Amino acid sequence: MRNPWAQTGNYRTRYEQDASIFATHRELASLLLFLGFLLVLPQFLSRTQVFILDLILVYSIAVLGLNITTGYAGLINIGQAAFMGVGAYTAALLAPAGLPFYLVLPAAGLAGAFFGYLVGIPSLRVKHLYLAMATLAFQVVFEWTVGHLPLLNQGGAMPLPRVSLLGYEVGFRNHYHFWYYVSFAVLVLLALFFRNLLRTKYGRALVAVRDNDRAADAMGMDPGRTKLFAFALGAFYAGVAGALYAYLSRAVVIEDYTFSVSIKLLAMAIVGGLGTLVGSFLGPAFLELLDVNMEALSNLIKALGFSVAGVDVASALRPLAFGLVIVLFLVFEPRGLYNWWRVMRSYFRTWPFRY
Repeated sequence: MRNPWAQTGNYRTRYEQDASIFATHRELASLLLFLGFLLVLPQFLSRTQVFILDLILVYSIAVLGLNITTGYAGLINIGQAAFMGVGAYTAALLAPAGLPFYLVLPAAGLAGAFFGYLVGIPSLRVKHLYLAMATLAFQVVFEWTVGHLPLLNQGGAMPLPRVSLLGYEVGFRNHYHFWYYVSFAVLVLLALFFRNLLRTKYGRALVAVRDNDRAADAMGMDPGRTKLFAFALGAFYAGVAGALYAYLSRAVVIEDYTFSVSIKLLAMAIVGGLGTLVGSFLGPAFLELLDVNMEALSNLIKALGFSVAGVDVASALRPLAFGLVIVLFLVFEPRGLYNWWRVMRSYFRTWPFRY
């Protein structure tokens, strides 16, 4: 006779259960329903709203890479926008040559990974603030190089040609919708890889080096190789995100990949929750919607007659709002929005029972 208490509680009694991605079938079903909702969502939104969703998806890919470097490996990186720029300018150079976009995207990611490997070399000798300064130096060198290299500085923006898929050219009206579904597919694939990373020896090595690199070295891991792997993989994500952003904007300009964008990406990772998969989506969504509300607030202030001549209120309030949000999360919720998600998820896991 089967033991009636065998299924009491949420226990894992087999290795297959421990190695599974989803704890329960209900969790898998809810995720599939949510993905289905995201697939049909653009059909009910305007082009401007779909563009905002595109930005959230692209920034989520970049934040996923930042979470690998900073969240998992503990390596401070404040030059993620420069890696995005490497991917964007790679796309701007390869796309006019006739290379299809589904080959340009991995090529941009590989270019970003190459520069990420180079930038990661100082991590073999320095840590913490000194490593952050090394990534900042790469950000400055990238901006200076783009501004002075004739191949990249072609009088402003570098346009990208229109994309065609199976003989069908993507037009103006469905441009944002097309790149929404492309970005959505790329994000799902990279998120699955991110989710499985900790289940491998490389992902566990990242966490071990972050916690104590000397102990990891004593256990047979190579801290130097692990750090280079973290920088290269995080930059690969950023390179793919930069190429998607370039296609979405139809042009590449240096203003989209400056130091302020790197700080914005780091803020998204902190607000969402460092080292978490769900936080990589919640952070970009929260800050992008906050940015949209800053524009609405600016229009409201102008409508009320409180605008200052020659001053863009939205641009003036944006740094203040972003800085205030980061400080509040660091003080009151250092684990980010992911902790709210975790609490809400645990509540519904036992609902309608109290415990």
